[in-house]
Amino acid sequence: MTPEPLDSPSTGLARRQLLQGLAASALVPALPVLAADKPLIVGGLPVTCNLTLPVACAARVASNKASGSKAFEFEYSKYSGWPEIKESLMTGSIQAAYMLAPLVMDLADKKIPVKVVSLGHRSGAVIMVRTDSPHKKFKDLTGKRIAIPSRFAVDFLFLRKMLAQEGMSPKDIQIVEMPPPDMPAALFAKAVDGYCTGEPFGAAAQRAGYARPLRMTRDEWRNYICCVLTVREELIKTNRPLVQNLVDHVQGAGNWLDQQAANREKAIKIAAGRKFFNQDPNILRFVMENPTDRVTYGDLRMIRSEFDELMQLSIEAGTLKRPVAYEKYVDDSFVKAAKAAPIPI
Repeated sequence: MTPEPLDSPSTGLARRQLLQGLAASALVPALPVLAADKPLIVGGLPVTCNLTLPVACAARVASNKASGSKAFEFEYSKYSGWPEIKESLMTGSIQAAYMLAPLVMDLADKKIPVKVVSLGHRSGAVIMVRTDSPHKKFKDLTGKRIAIPSRFAVDFLFLRKMLAQEGMSPKDIQIVEMPPPDMPAALFAKAVDGYCTGEPFGAAAQRAGYARPLRMTRDEWRNYICCVLTVREELIKTNRPLVQNLVDHVQGAGNWLDQQAANREKAIKIAAGRKFFNQDPNILRFVMENPTDRVTYGDLRMIRSEFDELMQLSIEAGTLKRPVAYEKYVDDSFVKAAKAAPIPI
């Protein structure tokens, strides 16, 4: 905070107002217009909830290569955690990213100029415990250590819903925040008794044989959404056709992923590469096949009531302080105008 000025009260007030204005303007940097020959960088995490992004990027490159054009090219940038991706989007280092839906609500409420323009997936979260543990229900986890990615993560809201079904609250367990890639090893070492996260970090431990799902969103919360395509408002104002093309490709990728198993196999090979997730393709394949609707992508409609439910759950969890108007953090015009792009890969 700025130290209190030592001059007269009236002069001090004017100076404070000036400094506050400057500080506020610093949160909304003037972003350069994206050069026509430069790809749009889109941030994402190496999680299967973000799988539509590598597919969309690869499809756009393939289309441009076939036509000899570089129009509307976008490029995946891998991040290790939500705090880093949030900071990059806040400062304008990147203009688009897959983000946690409640986190976007919070940013918009704090006057960070961002908007959700598309979903990225449905389902895909799991609550894992050790295979050799006696835990069958949440009452068995009373007093146990459970890891979550973030209190803004919809995984945390999923955990709260499951606890509430048995008359429990987060106070009945010990919650620790942990990067999802660290969770399987922590469970193996018995540093935690369970964890709640998005795939493929549940599948990694399950495939290795030492963990099993206690609950899955596919069974408990079919319309679950977590990661959403988010862009800065400056990009919408300066290059609306580019945003529309990105949404068209994400929507196309979602349809394509759910059309047939062969498409998912292609997606696994793309996403596993160094340019994208840089992960073991066998783990990604396990997610796609066990069962096949562990994560789904074909229904990427933007439904206000679903966002309202997330907002209310986030308020109850204390991650949002107050309701945030849908229009303040969502621009659904791109989805309404979307024409699912072909995926020529």
